[in-house]
This record gives sequence, structure tokens and C-alpha cells, in this order.
Amino acid sequence: MIRVDQAGEFGAQRIYAGQISVLGKGPRGDILRHMQEQEQHHLDSFNAILTARRVRPTILTPFWHWAGYALGAGTAMMGEKAAMACTVAIEETIDDHYRQQHDALPESEAELKDTIERFRQEELEHRDIGLEHGAEGAPAYPVLYGAIKRASKLAIWLSERF
Repeated sequence: MIRVDQAGEFGAQRIYAGQISVLGKGPRGDILRHMQEQEQHHLDSFNAILTARRVRPTILTPFWHWAGYALGAGTAMMGEKAAMACTVAIEETIDDHYRQQHDALPESEAELKDTIERFRQEELEHRDIGLEHGAEGAPAYPVLYGAIKRASKLAIWLSERF
């Protein structure tokens, strides 16, 4: 659980880095940096938990490094709305993932449950920002959204196992 959460936050950080490299000087730059800062906090928190619990990170980290950046930069090159569509698809997937984790954790893991819930709420904030900034107006939104959501679920599945 910790491994996949750390990997996901690492990937999110890389996606925003890619988006900022393309759109960072435009009108959405501050919004992207705000979301990236929150993702960095999530990543730092899961890095600390990973270390404290002696959990091995996923061996796929080098792949997530470039794949996350490529997804972020690629959607940003398609335009601001496509970058926001990427955010919506990923954050909805993470919302489901974090909700399932929260529900599965026993009460003895209250601190971790609280962390996951707090981060889930921030991910929902990111989804809402994406929707407010035109995600659904992206070219071929249903196709783009669906492909990114499926890729996100695959990334979760792979990070859980490797």
C-alpha cells in the first residue's frame, strides 16, 4: 500500500513537472505549481512513511520518472484543456484508490488513514481545478480521459506488484 502510494505521488510530481515545462509561463502556471507543491508534500510524506516502515519502493521508479514527465508534457503540448483533462482522469483514479485503501485499513492505522484521507481531499481539489479550467473541452476528451484513467489503473497495479 505504501509502495504504490509513494510511486503514485512520485508520478504525479513528474506529470506536473512536465506540464509546467510547457505551460509554466502561461496563465495556468501558478495553478500547476500549486498542485505540484501539494503533490511534493504528499511525496515527502510517503517517502518518510516508506523509510519508517522499511518498505521497498517500486522497481519501476525509473520508468515512472520519464513516463510521468512525458504524460505531463505531452498533454500540455496538446493545450491547457488537455493538461487539465489529464489531471481530472488521474485524480479521479486516485480518489477511488485512496478511498479503497482508507476503507481497508484497520482502526489501528488511524494516523495513516488520516493521511490518506487528507491527501484524497487534496486530489479531489485538483480534479475540481481541472474541471473548472476546461478539462471537458479538451480535444477528444472522452478518449483522452479514458486512456489516461486506464493507464493510471495499470500503473497502480504494476506498482503494487513490482
